[in-house]
Amino acid sequence: MEAIEKTPAGQQGATDKSKYTYNKPQIQAFNEYLSNHIATASMVAEATGIYQKNICRYKRLFEKAGILWEVYKAPCKKTGFKAYYITTNPEFLQKRPIIQLELF
Repeated sequence: MEAIEKTPAGQQGATDKSKYTYNKPQIQAFNEYLSNHIATASMVAEATGIYQKNICRYKRLFEKAGILWEVYKAPCKKTGFKAYYITTNPEFLQKRPIIQLELF
């Protein structure tokens, strides 16, 4: 008799390949949004409907691949806290806001 490999409940038929294909549409939505916008992770989460934790995971993945850049750091339009504005479009790297520093 052949041995039958059992999988945990809820993971029947799951393989490493299916794990990546399940997240592929979210990664594509993340990449497409950032290729057309400069935004913080919170702003991307609100616009795309992807959970913030997944966005942080995709952000790190894209940073390691060298296709995501932090353009500037400023208060987020959604949360009000300082955060990095990110993009996957290299043309947006030149569009940094001009910040006038007060001398007095």
